[in-house]
Amino acid sequence: MDIHELPNLGPKSQQMLAEAGIHSVEQLRQLGAVRAFVQTKQTTQNISLNLLWALEGALSDRHWQEVVKHDRLSLLLQVEDIEKMGIF
Repeated sequence: MDIHELPNLGPKSQQMLAEAGIHSVEQLRQLGAVRAFVQTKQTTQNISLNLLWALEGALSDRHWQEVVKHDRLSLLLQVEDIEKMGIF
C-alpha cells in the first residue's frame, strides 16, 4: 500500500513525506503522526497543520475533522514537546 492510499492522504501529502525521507506506510506507522509531521515540517515550507490532522486520521482510521475535534490540543502539545527537545 502506498501512503496516498491511506485515508485523508493524497499524492501531495505523499510527496511532502517523501521529501522528508518517509517513503512507506510502515515508516509512517513507526514514526507516528506527530514525529512524521515534525520531520516533514523541517523539509517543507509553509506546511499546514492540516497535514498533522490528516496523518493522525490516516493512522487511526478516522476522518481528519474528527481528529481536529477530539485530539487537536493533545497533538499540538506533542508537536511543541518534540520541537523543544529536538527529537525527530
